[in-house]
Amino acid sequence: MTMPHHALEVVLTRPLSSAELREAVRVLPLATNHDTTRLMTLVRAKTPHRAAHRLRQRLAARLPVDVITTHYPDAAGQVLLNLAFPPAVHAAIRQAAREAGQSPEVFVKLALHRALAQHASDEAHRLDRAVQQLLAHTTAAHLLAAVGHALTRTPGAAPA
Repeated sequence: MTMPHHALEVVLTRPLSSAELREAVRVLPLATNHDTTRLMTLVRAKTPHRAAHRLRQRLAARLPVDVITTHYPDAAGQVLLNLAFPPAVHAAIRQAAREAGQSPEVFVKLALHRALAQHASDEAHRLDRAVQQLLAHTTAAHLLAAVGHALTRTPGAAPA
């Protein structure tokens, strides 16, 4: 049986220098974004967890790795998030998880879900307030036409 490849994305804490990128590419084939703060690669491993762990082992000593994620969601729509916390933060997470009666992984997962849900709620409220403020000065039809026009403009094109 052949071992699958997993597409992983690496978010870096800062842009890479040319020398750092050359050194990293010697270890593993990598694709970079325009400012070398994000990398993509394929890693052979039985599971996405093992692939992320293997990638962190290969790159962490060479590059300022912040987060490693699977590039594609799994069958449940979930993306694996691989984080390496400093020892003090890791100890605080373990303590808080123990107090909550959870594993550190579940504790962090639930905290992230709560934070993302709060962010989505805050954004929905912000947009609702902005739309209400716009509607105070125009009609719904004019606002809808303006939004449609803004959404159909080609980025970077000159205004019509």
